[in-house]
Amino acid sequence: MAETSLKQAAAEAMKAGEDVTRRVRDLTLEALRNRRFDRDGIRDVVRTVTEGMASVAPGSGGTMRKAMGAAFRGMDEALTKSVEAGESALRQMVATGRSISDHEVKEALAGLKKIEEDFIDTVSKVAASANERARPELRALVERATRAGTETGRQSAHLMKEFAFTGVELAGQFSVKFAQMASGVLAGMADALEKSAAERQKKTPQ
Repeated sequence: MAETSLKQAAAEAMKAGEDVTRRVRDLTLEALRNRRFDRDGIRDVVRTVTEGMASVAPGSGGTMRKAMGAAFRGMDEALTKSVEAGESALRQMVATGRSISDHEVKEALAGLKKIEEDFIDTVSKVAASANERARPELRALVERATRAGTETGRQSAHLMKEFAFTGVELAGQFSVKFAQMASGVLAGMADALEKSAAERQKKTPQ
């Protein structure tokens, strides 16, 4: 999905006024699966989705707060899936001895750990240039996420405990083979969510 299309889709999700979390999660996940699994790609998706949702933030305070919070949760859920995909890819590579070194494992872990940091930092940067209606709400979301954490961060923390390596504070980049495998796992997760949503829709009485 092109950047303009993604921004428009985020705006439409906000305008829908219902199922905002699911809509934003699905479009964010779809965008992530179509990009290289790396920190730059993840930041670009978060920035574009946040700009889209901020551009059409509802006028009234309570409605806007609810909608923005729901959209933020949607991005958080999608990024949690990214961490889960990275974890699955890493476990597969380690288990099969797929020519991955300890150094590459540590770098992959460092990169996954930084996804939450990149998420919050990117939303904060968008807030700085957002319109007057959206800016305070975005900043409130950033402050809350910084204080209480996100599901993305909690998933990363769990992963750190599982892989008891030392010295993971590296550059946080992903190797090509890890990125390729993680992208494949993430695509599978996105497909499963789409299939589940389609099945639920079929079962819903018309």
